[in-house]
Amino acid sequence: MDGIHDLGGMHGFGPIEREENEPAFHERWEAAVFAMVMAAGRAGATGNADRFRHAIERIDPIAYLTHGYYGRWLGAIETLLAEAGMVDPAEVTARSMALGAAPNGRIAARPSPRPDRVAPARSADNRRELRQPPLFATGDPVRTAAAVKPGHTRLPRYARGKCGRILCCHDAWVYPDSHAHGQGDQPTHLYTVAFTGTELWGREADPALRVHLDLFEPYLELADV
Repeated sequence: MDGIHDLGGMHGFGPIEREENEPAFHERWEAAVFAMVMAAGRAGATGNADRFRHAIERIDPIAYLTHGYYGRWLGAIETLLAEAGMVDPAEVTARSMALGAAPNGRIAARPSPRPDRVAPARSADNRRELRQPPLFATGDPVRTAAAVKPGHTRLPRYARGKCGRILCCHDAWVYPDSHAHGQGDQPTHLYTVAFTGTELWGREADPALRVHLDLFEPYLELADV
């Protein structure tokens, strides 16, 4: 899915600032959102982790950039609860205004009128058995797909249509692109692929830079060397 969430490799966002001894939650409401997401998962509203990630990707773009980490979680869980029929967005808005929210305040949640039907996850373990052998071996040169289908994907925009080399194979795992949309596990082999900085960002990048990405087999094809 192409969206504002796919920020990897983009310019203009400044350095990553690390906070020493950062607490798990900076404010009490963040802990409440964490608890809500865990409870919603047990109630079957989130479906699985891939669907939850896709819900985060679907929130309002400006909210994604400004509401912070748990603010994105809040927009995503409201989206999923509305799609599951567990909450009414109009009632959420009315309650927010009653508590002092601005009438023209930005709403992060973007529930779909025709949401995917995703069964609750059977297990937190996404590793699967697969009789089919992997297509690639350690050392193979590969090229990533230049385009992706609409919906959730774990292939970042900055790494599409790029050449790298297989570092290792991690056996078979649930395929996020299908799992997020209720299309089954469709397990596939997962690889760590190494890219040079110049391959990803051009000749101006640090020539010594190496980027390792975990990528699923459908994203890859053998590259000419």
